[in-house]
Amino acid sequence: MEEVEIPSYFLCPISLQIMKDPVTLSTGITYDREAIERWLLSGDAKCCPMTKQRVPPESELTPNHTLRRLIQAWCTLNTSNGIERFPTPKPPVDRARIAALLDEAKQAPTQMKALKSLKLIVAESERNKKLVESTPSAVEILASIISNSNSSSPRDEYEYEITATDEALHILYSLQLSEQSLIGLIEKNSNFIQALTVTLQRSSYQSRTHALLLLKSIVGVISLSRWMRIGEDLLHEIVNVLRDQISLHATKAALHVLAGVSPWGRNRIKIVNAGAVPVLVDMLMEDADRRVCELVLVVLDRVCGCAEGRAAVAAHAAGIAVVAKKIIRVSPAASERAVGVLHSMCKYSATAAVLQEMVQVGVVGKLCLVLQSEQCGVKTKDKAREILRLHARVWKASPCLSPQFLAFYPS
Repeated sequence: MEEVEIPSYFLCPISLQIMKDPVTLSTGITYDREAIERWLLSGDAKCCPMTKQRVPPESELTPNHTLRRLIQAWCTLNTSNGIERFPTPKPPVDRARIAALLDEAKQAPTQMKALKSLKLIVAESERNKKLVESTPSAVEILASIISNSNSSSPRDEYEYEITATDEALHILYSLQLSEQSLIGLIEKNSNFIQALTVTLQRSSYQSRTHALLLLKSIVGVISLSRWMRIGEDLLHEIVNVLRDQISLHATKAALHVLAGVSPWGRNRIKIVNAGAVPVLVDMLMEDADRRVCELVLVVLDRVCGCAEGRAAVAAHAAGIAVVAKKIIRVSPAASERAVGVLHSMCKYSATAAVLQEMVQVGVVGKLCLVLQSEQCGVKTKDKAREILRLHARVWKASPCLSPQFLAFYPS
């Protein structure tokens, strides 16, 4: 078999491979479709790799049919030399096709068929995801399907509407919406979060996961005033997901949402009222994923910023013990949060029973280890030192304390 020299103009300037689907940019340079689409989606600078000229976002990739036929003919002539002929590529999906499917999705008779077609298109490539997201009103239409389906109540339509909601949720989640699209979604669909709450109440495990992943994305972009009005029904459903442990993705997303809304006082009380603390403590008692453990401790640290949260931790038979157990055993981030929980308990809810329990379950000893540990940061050590100083007289007789730590205590 003799070595074949490939004509240079058959090669993509990006991949340096024979082009299967040559397309020409507005700058006049031809690339392989897959390579140039990956290039244009990879960064903020949408420019032609060869000329460095900026490529407008609305610019279309023009198929170079002449070059493709030349490449295919050349490949056919060289099959004896191990060159494979590339099949003619399918025409790519365009905005007109997306818009047509979205129009069909708004009509009940064609809704399910259109949504399934859209789901297949979105799953095909990153390019298609960006195309759907950028199609005017696409996100709003999908969100309205979820909102309208979940706001209806007729029993005979229940199965159909839930299925439509599932498909629309799957598509919205798969799009991995940009911050701008998420903000527009909430602004134009004021009842969308309530619709996701209903989805969490009655949908499949997969849809509950998708709903939570969307909520996780929304938490980072929605206004503070909006989250201050969050309903306890949503928090109850998030806690139910944690209790059910439907999937690791769902668990992490639920914890991210609770952590995202818990910096504000009233929300902390709502989280406690939703029954989160016993569930979170029970999760720590299991051999949880490291990241899950860290997120659980973040939420507990924040809810202990209110009296209700501290009372709930103290009321759990294993609350203080399991939090202390995670110190130094998981990660520096987990240790910092666990010490933060104990610091709140000792500073604001230090009843005689709580302080006695801390001695019995080894909290005092753990705090002493924190002061010696190289993996704990300055902030964590400062909190541990303050706890020991606050309750010096109560813990002075503890066998956990070596003479070097008695120097911290007033006489």
